[in-house]
Order: sequence, then C-alpha cells, then structure tokens
Amino acid sequence: MEREIRERILEKIREYDTVMLFRHKRMDGDCVGASKGLKRVIEKSFPEKRVLLIDGQHSDYLSFAGVDDAEVGEEVYRQALGIVVDTGNRERISNPRYALCRELIKIDHHIETDPYGDLNWVEDERASACEMVADFCLGFRDCLCLDREAAELLFMGMVTDSGRFRTSEVTGETLRLAAALLDKGVDTVRLYGNLYLQEFESLKFASFVYETMEKTPNGVAWVYISRADQARFGLTFEDASNAISLIDSIRGCLCALAFIECPTAGEGIRVRLRSRYMPVDGLAGRYRGGGHAFASGSTVYDRGEAQALIRDADEAVRTWKETHDDWM
Repeated sequence: MEREIRERILEKIREYDTVMLFRHKRMDGDCVGASKGLKRVIEKSFPEKRVLLIDGQHSDYLSFAGVDDAEVGEEVYRQALGIVVDTGNRERISNPRYALCRELIKIDHHIETDPYGDLNWVEDERASACEMVADFCLGFRDCLCLDREAAELLFMGMVTDSGRFRTSEVTGETLRLAAALLDKGVDTVRLYGNLYLQEFESLKFASFVYETMEKTPNGVAWVYISRADQARFGLTFEDASNAISLIDSIRGCLCALAFIECPTAGEGIRVRLRSRYMPVDGLAGRYRGGGHAFASGSTVYDRGEAQALIRDADEAVRTWKETHDDWM
C-alpha cells in the first residue's frame, strides 16, 4: 500500500505543470526541510515545471535555509497540485490558499485526525516528515534527482524533529536514510553550526529556566516563559519555545511542559509537551492540541488553564508510575 500511494503521488507530480508546497504554522526544522527539500527535488527532476513555496511566516532560527517565493494570483493556485507536508490538520496549514488548489496531497507523520488530502500518505511511526520525503526520493532515484542541497534540507528536518536521533520513533531505517543523505555531501559542520550554536544571552536564558523551573509531586517538570521574560533576554518566540529541551531529561520526571506566552496578547499561551514512556498526545488534545505520542503541543489562555494542565499531567504521571515498571 505504501509503495502504491507513493507511485500515485509521483504520477500526480508528473501530471501537473505547477506544484505548490505548503507546511504548518509556527514553522520548525522538519516542515521547512520537507517543503524546501521536496521543492528542490521536483525542480531538479522536472525543470519545465513551476514549483512554488509561498508562506508569509518568518523564522530567524531557520533563515539560513533560504527565502520562500513571492505571492501569486489565485488563478495559479487553481491550476496547481498542492502538497502539504508535516501538517496533521487543516487548521495548522499556514497558507490558507492551499484550499484553492485543484488537487491536494498530504504527506505527514502525525497521528491521523484529519485526512484532508485527495491523496493521504501518513505514517505516524516515522520520526519526521523529512524521513518520509527522503524515502520517497530515494525510492524513485531513477527519475527523482536528490542533490546535495536537497539532502541537506531533508537531513536538517530529520535531525531536528528526532532530537538528534534520540526519539523512540528512530529506527534502523531512519539512520540508513540519514546515511544516504550524508553520502550526498551534507556539510554537517555548517548545518550544526546554524542549528545549535548559541548566543551569549541564550545561555543566560538557560540559567533562568533552571532557576525558575518547577516539579510536581509525581514528576512533571514545567516552566513558564512570559512575554516580559522573552523581552528581557532578547528572545524570539522560537528561542523561548526551546525551553522545553532544557527540562525534558530529568530523572523521575516522565513529562515536561513549557508554557510560552505568544507574542501578541490574546493569542494565548503555547504549550510544548514532551514525555518518556507515557504518551501525552491525548493530554494535549484536551487543551486544543495534539501531535505525536511523546511530543505534542497545545494552547491555553490563562494561568488558570495552565495550572489545570499541570494538574492533569501530574495525575497522568501518577497513574502511569503506579501501573508500569522500569521507568527512569
């Protein structure tokens, strides 16, 4: 079945003169890598086609990956094949004009809740959407051109979404695909420098997180980052959201929550949830979110809701620890 759906996707790409790529709001390395990487592959493989990636978002963190295309008229969308990557539901697609496309393909690795595409290729056991796109390109290497630039974009998404290949979804196949991308000449020194070198103020922020983080009785680590905190340390919203990576590896804490106030009042408080052993996508779903079993996101709108989420997470951890062994 997976081979069949990939063959149908390739045929649709061949069929259209214009292909448009879409991704999710609050962009990350995986959705940027998958959209830009697939765009590059289609352009190199079918130079006669028009391939567009139009997204009004901006990310300082990922700006090294290059700019997107300028907006075009609605008539271009209406004649195009749309491909949405790394986006589980319609509400998260960043460019709402995706709905104008003549046909739509969904390529995603989140738990399926909204099969919105005319063709849906979803594998929720994959560590990243970039892993799927890499598999797609390498599976049709006789007709798809995967060059160094595309490989670097896809490798970026695989690295970032898997937490540097540490999540439970990482398999031998994940690493074999990563190796195939590296063989294309990926400059890991440059890539890791762009992704992981830190500004001095970022380290001061890390110190702040460690000083202010809290832990519930049953083992939920959490931290709250206000807009004032973000301004104090000169952080972008993305920078602040990375606080989750500072508190997700505490022994005995099976769940970590980072509450990040959105840039504009009224947009709510973004919550990033991470866990070991215990799934948290159901918990995220109760607070306007979802995602992967062990890495999800949600939104709350005041401190009261934030405290309610912390209490629910603490109860979930308590129950999990009472009914399971061999956790750390």
